[in-house]
Amino acid sequence: MTDADELRRRTDELLAAYPPATTGTLDFLRARFDAGLAWVHYPQGLGGLGAARSLQAVVDSELAAAGAPDNDPRRIGIGLGMAAPTILRHGTEEQKRRFLRPLWTGEEVWCQLFSEPGAGSDLAALGTRAVRDGDTWVVGGQKVWTSSAHLARWAILIARTDPDLPKHQGITYFLCDMTDPGVEVRPLRQITGEAEFNEVFLTGVRIPDSHRLGDVGDGWRVARTTLMNERVSIGGMRLPREGGMIGPVARTWRERPELRTHDLHQRLLKLWVEAEVARLTGERLRQQLAAGQPDPEGSGMKLAFARLNQEISGLEVELRGEEGLLYDDWTMRRPELVDFTGRDAGYRYLRAKGNSIEGGTSEVLLNIVAERVLGLPAEPRTDKDVAWKDLAR
Repeated sequence: MTDADELRRRTDELLAAYPPATTGTLDFLRARFDAGLAWVHYPQGLGGLGAARSLQAVVDSELAAAGAPDNDPRRIGIGLGMAAPTILRHGTEEQKRRFLRPLWTGEEVWCQLFSEPGAGSDLAALGTRAVRDGDTWVVGGQKVWTSSAHLARWAILIARTDPDLPKHQGITYFLCDMTDPGVEVRPLRQITGEAEFNEVFLTGVRIPDSHRLGDVGDGWRVARTTLMNERVSIGGMRLPREGGMIGPVARTWRERPELRTHDLHQRLLKLWVEAEVARLTGERLRQQLAAGQPDPEGSGMKLAFARLNQEISGLEVELRGEEGLLYDDWTMRRPELVDFTGRDAGYRYLRAKGNSIEGGTSEVLLNIVAERVLGLPAEPRTDKDVAWKDLAR
């Protein structure tokens, strides 16, 4: 078994062979992956050592103390949090070895081609088609709300391969090269003024069958692995006390006593406690992950994340009064990442509105928590056994 002492020894060897002060960032990250110190719970040869997930903190703290570069996880969050665990669980050995290393080092950015204009909350109703042509699949359709599509080299994609089956069946999961002919990315300007999201049009895109993930028709099961990990990665981020959205509000409260009122004080106390409860619950969830795959509890964390962000950002705007109505920059940009704490209160307030939509709408997640966590009776679903082609649209 690989223990903490062994990981420290391996980390010291990495630092001795590749001193951060004289080694390029990419060279260091590649060496770290090859040494099994990227994600220690992954198998040997795939960036890990088969160690306990909880021991990752040992490696991270040693490298941080030595000034080693990281892989800028916020920029490649979709790859790290969604694509990688899905490829690890459902991919072939060839797919794992081809994709996981450049994904982790940040050489290849990933995006997620799931939602469609007519299949958002009801994702299984998707209509993007993939038709087999020998050893390739010809894909046509439209995807929407695609973060980082303007930066991505690869995408995780689900498409309908058999319209004669019910909607949750007949779906297949693919890895799509975003540089292939027929892939068109268009920006979607948001309420913040930025185009962080995109819509993606797929016209006769040819995907080799070797880039299919899982069996033909088994895409919904594979996609559930992605969705469970997505909700954990959004709602279960590791934060220090007063990390995230509550931090700027608490600092303003301490530094600007002239803004304080009794009502705002009571609301701030309530939200501070709830943010701390959510932070500790997230820590417990990460400890549970060390024992296996994420369960639907991640949906509850994502729900809390969305509600708290919206309530806290609203309180911050009220606390700042007239200042809260200011906005720093409406320039149309296509950013590489979302920076909640590096911008002003107006940005946080506007951007938080998307938290209850992205990564699964709050309404859908409430159903998941009710049915899969609390064990309540499922809602009636009259279309569950109806062929997709016969569904009313």
